Amino acid sequence: MGSSPDVPTLLRFLFVIAVIAGLVLAGMLALVAFVKPEQREMVEIVPPAKLQPK
Repeated sequence: MGSSPDVPTLLRFLFVIAVIAGLVLAGMLALVAFVKPEQREMVEIVPPAKLQPK
């Protein structure tokens, strides 16, 4: 008896999905705005056998 019969189940489900999607979008925007990536040099050793043609 706790659920209200006025709101159809499909609309309630879509509303919950929209709220979750909004929270995910807000989290992504917060990461873009507040987290700055640091640049650093990358070194990878290539074995000499890969440099020689077969």
